[in-house]
Amino acid sequence: MNVMANPLSMFDVKGNVALITGASGAFGMVAARILAGAGCKLVLVAGNQTALDEIAKECRDMGADVTAINTRPTDEDICNGLVAQAVQAYGKLDILVVASGMNKVALINDMAPETFTSVMDANVNQTWLLSRAAAGQMKKQGSGKIVLVSSARGLLGHPAGYTAYCASKAATDGLTKALGCELGAAGITVNAIAPTVFRSPLTGWMFEDNEDAKKVRDGFLARVPVGRLGEPEDLAGPLLFLASKASDFYTGHILYADGGYTAG
Repeated sequence: MNVMANPLSMFDVKGNVALITGASGAFGMVAARILAGAGCKLVLVAGNQTALDEIAKECRDMGADVTAINTRPTDEDICNGLVAQAVQAYGKLDILVVASGMNKVALINDMAPETFTSVMDANVNQTWLLSRAAAGQMKKQGSGKIVLVSSARGLLGHPAGYTAYCASKAATDGLTKALGCELGAAGITVNAIAPTVFRSPLTGWMFEDNEDAKKVRDGFLARVPVGRLGEPEDLAGPLLFLASKASDFYTGHILYADGGYTAG
């Protein structure tokens, strides 16, 4: 097919197999809905059984073939097993979206060392293990798309107790670049989406019409050139781009979904 005659074909992921961890979380749910709507077969992974069942049902109602796995990617065996289950269910793995992770907020002298370690483990170590497991399968196939979830906080600091989170997301950015360099020759691209605040169950209060929310929102919006907070649909374009053939020449990139927040 002549791509220039049909450029939208580059974004077609119908029939592709996508493994999404953290599928019951803010970004993971959005990713599941986007890829379900685009026609992917989904392996959804989350530790919260109730929330996992809800997003799995929602995606099935959209017509997607869904395998739901109630676990967290806490060690090598689990991560390898998730990739194996995806291949067993659907014969391949085209897309990995690592949306699992955590944040624990405390000023440095109030944060226990084990708290810092737990955030780094969830956001960095587990991302590395999942990428490692997926890369092994994708190398056999000769292609694959790995999409990690970073944050604007991987580039920018924060005064309110974000040492663990900022450090973990900066490490995610470094991992994205290193893996992009390492896996490119195998036909595997590795990129990250780095959102700022977007509407989710965790941030919904910032969108409310009250003085407290308005004060926080206005302070934040003073740094956002487009003048608004993010909506879930703002993540659809970046994810489809990075998960499809449209991004075959792009790897090791951090794509800021931030309305220009990190530009100024």
